[in-house]
Amino acid sequence: MRILVIGSGGREHALIWALRRNANQQLEIFCAPGNAGIAEIAECVPISVNDLSALRAFAHERRIELTIVGPEAPLAAGIVDLFEERGLLIVGPNREAARLESSKAFAKDFMRRHSIPTARYRIAASANEATAILQSGEFGASVVVKADGLAAGKGVIVAASQHEAIRAIEDLMNGAISLQATRRIIIEEALVGPEVSVLLFSDGKDFDLMPASRDHKRVGEGDAGPNTGGMGAVTDREILDDTTRARIVSKVVEPTLQGARDEGFPFRGVLFVGLMLTADGPRVLEYNVRFGDPETQAIVMRLNSDLAMIFQAVSERRLGEINIDWSDEPSACVVLAARGYPAKPEIGSEITGLPLSEQNESLAVFHAATTRGPKGEWLTAGGRVLGVTAKGKTLDRALSRCYTAIGGLHWEGMHYRRDIGRAAEGS
Repeated sequence: MRILVIGSGGREHALIWALRRNANQQLEIFCAPGNAGIAEIAECVPISVNDLSALRAFAHERRIELTIVGPEAPLAAGIVDLFEERGLLIVGPNREAARLESSKAFAKDFMRRHSIPTARYRIAASANEATAILQSGEFGASVVVKADGLAAGKGVIVAASQHEAIRAIEDLMNGAISLQATRRIIIEEALVGPEVSVLLFSDGKDFDLMPASRDHKRVGEGDAGPNTGGMGAVTDREILDDTTRARIVSKVVEPTLQGARDEGFPFRGVLFVGLMLTADGPRVLEYNVRFGDPETQAIVMRLNSDLAMIFQAVSERRLGEINIDWSDEPSACVVLAARGYPAKPEIGSEITGLPLSEQNESLAVFHAATTRGPKGEWLTAGGRVLGVTAKGKTLDRALSRCYTAIGGLHWEGMHYRRDIGRAAEGS
């Protein structure tokens, strides 16, 4: 079977690793554009994730039988619609359904229409209107400021004061992210409680939950410092009790999927629901319409089923016909980042200790941003460089495996959090 995976990070490396690990058939896997680590297990092709026409032409010419989309940008741009026009099988929501992530204003209004619990909010069409909302005192001192559009993880600011919130609006509007993303600003009440990520496969009618996970967004230990794309993640049955999980399904997951059907865009692909477990129950923080990163690394470590079979079932609208088997063992991913991340990461540092000789089904190092030097040496090529991932009989055992493996890796300026899985709140 010929498979194309679109993307270049740790998420895509983990997906390809999982595809190969449990494959029940021979796979030929391509990745566009991929990275140096991915090149060890798949054929990388130099096509940008945003060059939709070139990606479709490649899939058509190479007779790709299944395409898997990693990042959000091509989904928001309509890659699924484009592929399906040509009769190409692809995993992911169409452009209309992708608005659940590509427009936070659309997502908030969607939740309101379908009575899905979320934070109180207002949508502003300008910086002046957003500032006026803040100064009205409607949301109190602590608020969340969000850019409407895709912002590569930089469009959400939790502000502890009105002054900080106004400064956040100014930063957003003055080019911190794209003008397209800041056409509207969302002001939300700040919720309190532990965060949890619930991911699921959906074929538009049936769905199947993945193990609940918890991400750690802030760069420093004790959840200190600026937000990042994610410094680590864990999965563990302790994250969600059965009662809370059932409530999330009945109050969030099922109404979301039913609402999408009712509005004419049945959701097909991977849905990521970010939630805050407040004293009043679960509240939706955001939707993503694809696998998260680094949640994916921890989640796939527990997958016992054939991932290609699952993706085929999603794309062919027959998810209800298969059973998906997950390991009961908790898992963890610890991200190793470059000096200067997240603001201005240094690149080009030589990495020692790769590959880890002890990698196996319970321990893997996923490459997020690596390249090869002129002598074949491993070099850093971005902010989040590696994701050291493991599972174990307990979460402590999984974490111990991660941190032991990290002891064998090094580059100048490498940093990571030593409290993944132990902080009371994730991101």
